[in-house]
Amino acid sequence: MAGSSGRPRRGPPDERDVAQVHLIDGHTVLVGRSARDNDTLSLKVARPRDVWLHAAGVPGSHVVVRRGDDGEVPRSVLERAARLAVRHSKARNARGKVPVHWCFAGEVSKVRGAPPGQVRLGRFDVIRVYAGGADDDEEG
Repeated sequence: MAGSSGRPRRGPPDERDVAQVHLIDGHTVLVGRSARDNDTLSLKVARPRDVWLHAAGVPGSHVVVRRGDDGEVPRSVLERAARLAVRHSKARNARGKVPVHWCFAGEVSKVRGAPPGQVRLGRFDVIRVYAGGADDDEEG
């Protein structure tokens, strides 16, 4: 990615270049903009102990919740981030609850030759949330 001077940027990518930034109860939540941005977000921007989410079994955005100083992500924030993952996926119009995979970002890896946006998860858990609902997050 080139900087304003046209030269390639050095250092880690800026999260705002690859993700929409939301604020949920004081937690920064990043939502990938494209398949390539999902790779950058998940593999280069996310820190190993950040929380990573993705609607299970359907194409969609990778979502990363930055862990605060206390290292905790409350259940309410996890649920709202999971709803963002569903809202930014092909499951956005699903009826009933949608499964969302979540794990620490350090459990996310790339298989050599996999297409952009496709990753492999080590250990993960599943949270189920409704696709609909109020857009109760704030954009930063």
